[in-house]
Amino acid sequence: MPANELKVGVVTHYYSHLSVAVVAVTDRLLQVGNRIHIKGHTSDFYQTVDSIQIEHESTAVANIGQAVGLRVTEHAREHDVVYLVT
Repeated sequence: MPANELKVGVVTHYYSHLSVAVVAVTDRLLQVGNRIHIKGHTSDFYQTVDSIQIEHESTAVANIGQAVGLRVTEHAREHDVVYLVT
């Protein structure tokens, strides 16, 4: 993990028909506009967070302990780690 990346959480589910990853936020909060890196055995991509939803309601911030839906630009997989690029 590069020095400029901080763990946010882990992907727990991926909805391919929606291009949405469910992320368990475990280490630090995540905000719309943040640049993230999603990394796993076969996933490895960067994107800017443009949409966060909790229980189908849009929000600007995901706090530690929440499970949130993130629209993703590529296929994410369960157990992929989500990093905040600082």
